[in-house]
Amino acid sequence: MEGWSTLPLRSDLMEKILDLPLDEKTVRQLKIGETVYLNGVFFTARDEAHVKALEYAKHGKKMPYDFKGLAIYHCGPIMAKEGGKWKVIAAGPTTSTRMNSLEPMFIEKFKVSAIIGKGGMSKPTVDAMQKFGCVYLAFTGGAAVLAAKGIKEVLGVEWLELGMPEALWALVGKKFGPLTVTIDAHGNSLYENVMKEVEKNIPRAKKILKI
Repeated sequence: MEGWSTLPLRSDLMEKILDLPLDEKTVRQLKIGETVYLNGVFFTARDEAHVKALEYAKHGKKMPYDFKGLAIYHCGPIMAKEGGKWKVIAAGPTTSTRMNSLEPMFIEKFKVSAIIGKGGMSKPTVDAMQKFGCVYLAFTGGAAVLAAKGIKEVLGVEWLELGMPEALWALVGKKFGPLTVTIDAHGNSLYENVMKEVEKNIPRAKKILKI
């Protein structure tokens, strides 16, 4: 994202390999700017899967999986069957703003520990992450093949009637990433920091451009 280079680099931040599920203590120790990789089970879910999951919760229906402590990936993967088993061909991130109206309730209901996507999310989602202990992990856009390499197994699929991109895919990651912590569980957002930096530079830019 443009503008990140204007922020000071943190020498104390190191790459971390995290094993899912994550407990709240681990989640709250993560800091914006850190690079992390994930091992373990996580799920793809875009807006239609979010809606269906929330409908399940509303009507007291049993979910096919327990999301507590796990990660949700905003992704519409390209899958193929080989030898009767599903394989991930490409799994690039979807722009997370599509889920802005659904994510706060999703985090509250299902107690997920991480949301993976690109582009960041709205203030209500940041607030929900702070309240319930969840972080936002940014995956580089355009890295669909790289993402697929970090997925070692497809455990299964639910709600395939929604279509391949919108279905709920259960995946097993093996050093899935690199992912950058861009919203932490304390209300800090790298996106908000960038916007503040941009706004601070607007008067100077106007002066240079004589606007």
